[in-house]
Amino acid sequence: MGIGVAKLLLAHSYPVCTSLQGRSSATRARAEAINVKCHDTDAALIAASDIILSIVPPEHAHATAQRVADAFVAVARNREEGTWSKRLYFLELNAISPQRARDIAAVFSAANEKLKDKDDEAAIVCIDGGIIGGPPRLKDDGSWSCPSLVLSGPSPLNGSTPGGDALATLLNTSHISPEIGSASGLKMCFASMTKGLTAIAIQAFTTASRLGVQEELVQHLEKYSPKTGDLVKGGLVAMPPKAYRWVAEMEMIGETMRVDGGFEGGEGEGRSGENLFQEVAGVYNFVAHGTELGDEKTENRKRGLSTEDVAKLVAEGLDSRKKKRGE
Repeated sequence: MGIGVAKLLLAHSYPVCTSLQGRSSATRARAEAINVKCHDTDAALIAASDIILSIVPPEHAHATAQRVADAFVAVARNREEGTWSKRLYFLELNAISPQRARDIAAVFSAANEKLKDKDDEAAIVCIDGGIIGGPPRLKDDGSWSCPSLVLSGPSPLNGSTPGGDALATLLNTSHISPEIGSASGLKMCFASMTKGLTAIAIQAFTTASRLGVQEELVQHLEKYSPKTGDLVKGGLVAMPPKAYRWVAEMEMIGETMRVDGGFEGGEGEGRSGENLFQEVAGVYNFVAHGTELGDEKTENRKRGLSTEDVAKLVAEGLDSRKKKRGE
């Protein structure tokens, strides 16, 4: 997703840079291959930037925000006139729960408090966001296919921010609420249905395969629920290289449903158990670490290119797990 957004911005003459502090040579190579300017430190990135787009695995979202806050404070306290932007906009675009988004906003509030004795105008503006849809992609006709970028918080991305309304339009943004957490929450609710459905399909197709009725399952989906069939077939085939990243995202969805939705798990008289999406996270964790599908890379697909192969490899992984347990 980050590479796709960078390509979109670069294609429209926006300068894009990143920090390589703590990153690998492979990361540098990928960034330089698309002409992203690389800085060796977070402080150098902060000094050169007006807007930070945070697009990282959800488990790294808070640490990334803390790094940016710490670097901002350091640059602000040691700056030379004209070498940095007094107001930095941080777009939190990761697949995290509303509570995590509120926690990250608090990180920047604390950073801003540290600078009040230095310069009341020095501040980081935190904008909560969620990306719904696939990465930006250049189409054959020269136009771009872009995901929906929903934003929320007291400060919208508009004509008063660097890049102005043109940037907001290019990124296909919509500001949906003045509350931090609303955009992240919408992303979580949307992903719960799309990626949640794929997790259900992993179990359904694998079980149908082991029962010898997978072909009949597909036939009945095509006849009685064709839209569902198209969704699950596409989701199953696209899922393998992404399964490892979806584990933490499912945990974030579970936290959303618990903290903001009120679903604590085990709803119903006499029932107990984990939140539903903790279980979904377990499905993706098994695919990523318990089957050959976990070895798949988006740029070099070999297995799991059909629903039959996905089901076959998941079944083999289940059998291998049972064997190891001595069952």
